Amino acid sequence: MNNNKLETITNLFEGSQIRSVWDNNKEDYYFSVVDVISALTTGDYQKSRNYWKWLKGKLIDEGSELVSKTNQLKMKAQDGKMRDTDVLDTKGILRLIESVPSPKAEPFKLWLASLGSERIDEVFDPERAIARGIDYYRKKGYDDAWIEARIKGMINRKKLTDAWKDAGVTEGYEYAQLTNEIYKEWSGMTAKEYKNFKGLRKESLRDNMSDLEVALTDLGEIATRELVKTHKPHGLKENKEIAKRGGKIAKNTRDNLEQELGKTVITNENHLGYQYIDEKQIEYKEKIG
Repeated sequence: MNNNKLETITNLFEGSQIRSVWDNNKEDYYFSVVDVISALTTGDYQKSRNYWKWLKGKLIDEGSELVSKTNQLKMKAQDGKMRDTDVLDTKGILRLIESVPSPKAEPFKLWLASLGSERIDEVFDPERAIARGIDYYRKKGYDDAWIEARIKGMINRKKLTDAWKDAGVTEGYEYAQLTNEIYKEWSGMTAKEYKNFKGLRKESLRDNMSDLEVALTDLGEIATRELVKTHKPHGLKENKEIAKRGGKIAKNTRDNLEQELGKTVITNENHLGYQYIDEKQIEYKEKIG
């Protein structure tokens, strides 16, 4: 095992137990509200429950929508029984941290303010965002040649979504549907199914593909873009047919390549330094590649 850490809210509270559940459909985590409050305040679970009751009333009086965004999920309590527990998603938990007037919360508030300041700076100077992305990839162990290819892939992806926009597709969820048509045609899986196959959650699928998988994905999307420009489909239905044709071109290439190699080019390997065990735990492993 190595010392890499999973980058979630839990890591902000090192030494504290923060119960969390992964929502595969939403692709986000739900965190126990009381656990987070406990980490930010006294550390006493019962006092934290009482504090949350008081804070809910205060937030409602202030007109905050945070309480209405709270859900309840079954989580294992201190007595070992599964009990209904108030939870918030990642965005909600960050808003909760800002609402807790505690000295322990100040480092997190400063961190959130720093992130906000960075994003504002990047609006005025987009190169900062690109540099930040390069630094992230380097820290994850990717070399500069891979990073350069990844950035070019992002540009090609943007060209595809621009082509779809010109062809009458405007909603983000429609882009996801069209992308799934490409993926299904050449890989036999939707993007979400592909991520599950590789053991991913919030991580980028492309960042965890082999060179051949990335090449086939790029081919399917570039082929789709060129077909859109040539045949000028309009609306979601017509673009779905074009997306399937673009994916089919990548599938033909995959079939030819696998025939020559004598093996599949689809792999469940990833570039993570950890492995998810169930909805609440992770286990770290040796990094692949």
